[in-house]
Amino acid sequence: MQHPFALGSLAFAAATATFAMTPAHAQSSVTLSGVVDGAARSVSNEGRGSVKSLVSGSNATSRLVVRGSEDLGGGLAASFHLEHGLALDTGLATGGFWDRRSTASLASKGAGELRLGRDYVPSYIGWSRFDPFSHVGVAGSNNFGSGTPVGPIRSAFGTTANSTVRASNSIGYFLPGGFGGLEGQWMVAAGEGATPANGGHKVTGVRLGWAGGPVVVSAASTRTETDLTASGTFSDTALGGTYSFGIGRVSLAWRQFKQSAAKQTNMMIATSVALGAVDLKASFVKADMAGRVGATVIDANDASQLGLGAVYNLSKRTALYATLARIGNEGAATFVIPGGPAGLVGGRSSSGYEAGVRHVF
Repeated sequence: MQHPFALGSLAFAAATATFAMTPAHAQSSVTLSGVVDGAARSVSNEGRGSVKSLVSGSNATSRLVVRGSEDLGGGLAASFHLEHGLALDTGLATGGFWDRRSTASLASKGAGELRLGRDYVPSYIGWSRFDPFSHVGVAGSNNFGSGTPVGPIRSAFGTTANSTVRASNSIGYFLPGGFGGLEGQWMVAAGEGATPANGGHKVTGVRLGWAGGPVVVSAASTRTETDLTASGTFSDTALGGTYSFGIGRVSLAWRQFKQSAAKQTNMMIATSVALGAVDLKASFVKADMAGRVGATVIDANDASQLGLGAVYNLSKRTALYATLARIGNEGAATFVIPGGPAGLVGGRSSSGYEAGVRHVF
């Protein structure tokens, strides 16, 4: 079996050759867009009380996006995408200023897109597209992507930044459209000698999918090396599919994190239904832990999350929403809904609800 890096190198070379042979013809544009999203949230952790707060990005992450493109002629275009996450409740940045995405691209209708910079890893795309809660909020499946509980994510990255969502210093290639619904992505990212806390992850990944008619399927694999993974590369594999049935859709997704002797397998079943201006959502996510981290056996540290939500669309740009969720932990598991009191004891539950407004511009 060929490694994703080898397959991607061939695609990279072919795409670069095509781009180089195209004559230039300039026509450019720049757009400013974004999302502002704020909600009132309450989170209760069993035995620790509750916290009520105003939060940002519970239906869609609050962000500022600057995009630009230039038509170079012959079907070739250059573009950039700069995306800044912000906390609506405080006005502060949620990370580095363009931490959500910062890329420059060359794209050809026949050869695909070559993309450089900080971008989403293939496995994240192959999982999050099937989450009706968009991987955010009290019911987002990101609650089971945390490095806090003892498991493979913490073993690979500690509690610092990890590569389960994005990778810095990346080169990516995306298949062009026109293949009857076939999708493809390849990524490689250099660690540049940095530490995980500074985003220094050596990453390789690949994703293939199909989006045709009512059916969408996807398979992705991402592998990461850091200064904490000497005993084993961190692997992140995702499979998923969805079927649309007119007013709604049902989705099933699987994602597995592995590092050394530790393994975490997430399963998600989800549905969403549109009833006029109202969108109803539900998801159930199960995290199954297996193996050990050092001398700590984690087999009994499973968890499950049930999420329910409703969105009322006031217009194409503005919506009101309400969401509730509950996480049930087993063994020594300490998965939590974000925003609650610290110090949850293993095996205890975490629950939360929120209501807010989202505006897209």
